[in-house]
Amino acid sequence: MIVKKGMTASIIMVHGAFCGGWAYERFRAPFEAAGFAVATPDLRGHGPDEPTGRVAGVSMSHYADDIAALCAAEPEPPVLLGHSMGGLVAQLAARKVPVKALVLLAPSPPWGITGSSLEEAATAFGVQMMGAFFAGAIPPDRNLMRAYTLDRVPAEEREAVVSRLRPESATAVRETLNWWLDPFMTTSMGAGPLDAPSLVGCAPATWCIRRPRPRPPPPGSARTSGACRG
Repeated sequence: MIVKKGMTASIIMVHGAFCGGWAYERFRAPFEAAGFAVATPDLRGHGPDEPTGRVAGVSMSHYADDIAALCAAEPEPPVLLGHSMGGLVAQLAARKVPVKALVLLAPSPPWGITGSSLEEAATAFGVQMMGAFFAGAIPPDRNLMRAYTLDRVPAEEREAVVSRLRPESATAVRETLNWWLDPFMTTSMGAGPLDAPSLVGCAPATWCIRRPRPRPPPPGSARTSGACRG
């Protein structure tokens, strides 16, 4: 976790799958320049010095518990921000502890919300073909990242990013993308809206068109997730 010295962590940013807190290195800068304290924790098993198999068997509930504990340790409820799978972790954590506000950037939808595109359905089906689908650690597909997610990034910077990618928990991926296979409803948000005000954003249309896979949940899924937050 990185917290600006001498400041309260008033904004906690939760990264998405296969990444680490480093994903917010640039994004956090304007918030800190404006006087906010920012924490960008590595989710369990995503630290640069942790064994690559550390994420095996880790559930979305574990991620949520860790972030909730971090929020609870703050003197005042923080603003909780999450991207992609980290957006779902943030939602689950906000059900456990008070937060000042919730900001979700292209969040993965919670249990019970069906994807609104064929691409989402294809992704959910595709992960079932992976050998580590049920309990292991899924290695990042760096070639896919280079071709579809970082294709507009200069080559040197692109390679610096893909070199930092980490394996992701197959359990967490299954709970997120194949929620109908999870009888425990791990990513369910329960009944009723969250107490905190929420802002849900999705990727610009051009970003989605340029990157047919993988891409963030489309506007339809993001809007549905936002409606569930109240």
